Amino acid sequence: MGAQIRVYRQKIASTTSMRKIFKAMELIATSRIGKARARVAASLPYSNAITRAVSAVATQSEIDHPLVREPEQIRRAAVVIVASDRGLAGSYSAGVLKQAEQLAELLGKEGKEIEYYLVGRKAQAYFEFRDRSFTRVWTGGTDAPEFATAREIGAAVLEAFATDYEKGGVDEIHIVSTRFQSMVVQVPQVVRLLPLEVVEEEAASEAELLPLYEFEPETEQVLDALLPRYIEVRIFAALLQAAASELAARQRAMKSAGDNATELIKKYTRLRNTARQAEITQELSEIVAGADALNAS
Repeated sequence: MGAQIRVYRQKIASTTSMRKIFKAMELIATSRIGKARARVAASLPYSNAITRAVSAVATQSEIDHPLVREPEQIRRAAVVIVASDRGLAGSYSAGVLKQAEQLAELLGKEGKEIEYYLVGRKAQAYFEFRDRSFTRVWTGGTDAPEFATAREIGAAVLEAFATDYEKGGVDEIHIVSTRFQSMVVQVPQVVRLLPLEVVEEEAASEAELLPLYEFEPETEQVLDALLPRYIEVRIFAALLQAAASELAARQRAMKSAGDNATELIKKYTRLRNTARQAEITQELSEIVAGADALNAS
């Protein structure tokens, strides 16, 4: 009986320590989510502005540019998967990877080859565990992304897009990430970056018209300079949305884990008290039995 009580005491002590860790991680995520949401909000004006500029150039000009031209046949696609570096964030990375698998299945049915570009150690571990190949990986700082990372990713996928298929190039580029909607809702999404599909981060008013531009130099040169920046901004926006989603998912997961730890502590405490009461009852019974035996003798 005493051994059983010691076991419950050890479980209570270990669960209490885990609850402290969960609480600390919840507080850290809570303190950082505000900054992450602020970065998302701060990136929207520039993202929307460059989106409108590219929209105006692409839709109001009769041009034939490689970044906006739809190829006759798409044979190979690049897929950028944005997951997390760390776990303890619930189903955040699992949701992104599941969305990527669904996209891969769809592209495979269309007869397209796939090249993967991974962001986050969780995505890297997922592919390495299954012995699946990927082209490049970026790790570190998924919960606080830097623009330099987005620039590297953009340069890598644009280089692949500009390369001929016979030389290992790709015909289209997709990015799989998580869109932050609220502290409770984060939705995995797939966006095709190239060939260009212009999608604004916020819906513009129906009465608002795209501006008219006069180009100096030529339109093609403007697009050569503008579209790479546009891709970098779209990737950076996806990284910021994913960072906010990761922190929100981790805060929610750690709160749930802390609540579960509290319930376990209550359960183990009740079991310990029950075992202790049984031990006391047994000791009293032995004392009474001993006294009765002495009186009988």
